[in-house]
Amino acid sequence: MIISNIDYLNLLVFKLFIKKQYPKMYKTMIHHKSYPSAINDAFFKRKIHSAFISSIRGTKKIKYKLGICSLDEVKSVLVLKSNTNKQDKESETSNILAKILKIKGETIIGDKALKVYIENKQNFTDLSKAWFSKYKLPFVFATFSFNSYQKFYNKMQNKFLQTQKVNQRRTKIPFYICQKLEIEKDVKRND
Repeated sequence: MIISNIDYLNLLVFKLFIKKQYPKMYKTMIHHKSYPSAINDAFFKRKIHSAFISSIRGTKKIKYKLGICSLDEVKSVLVLKSNTNKQDKESETSNILAKILKIKGETIIGDKALKVYIENKQNFTDLSKAWFSKYKLPFVFATFSFNSYQKFYNKMQNKFLQTQKVNQRRTKIPFYICQKLEIEKDVKRND
């Protein structure tokens, strides 16, 4: 069973869940890490069995239980203000969202967008916030999808959702992991 991993901070809680509950799968997940549009391609070519894939690439036949979504500001999906449009090769959903909202500029996502947000809160538009301002609805960026081993992955996502209901508070991230990510991602722990 091959699960892929979007290598961004916003999936850290899910990665920690996999590491704790499915250690063998975690090793595979770390090996198959990439950015969203590359994961989409690998998923549809059936090189991987499960992953968070862009919501625009999802099929309407599947009832999704787990996704990456936001209500109002997300801080990691931005359009830098510019007269020219530049798409982010890492994201299909965010590029289309910018077009739908008619926001011009350079689309950036993930950890690099988070760093821009932290450093400069002036020269960009948060796409999730713009979506919420216009439609008053949450935006779903990606959905957990699988093309094999349905029974196993259904059970796994239900278990993850159950742990989130039980915790209802923010999941505690061990200090050593925060320290490692501070160096690796160049983002301070408080951010």
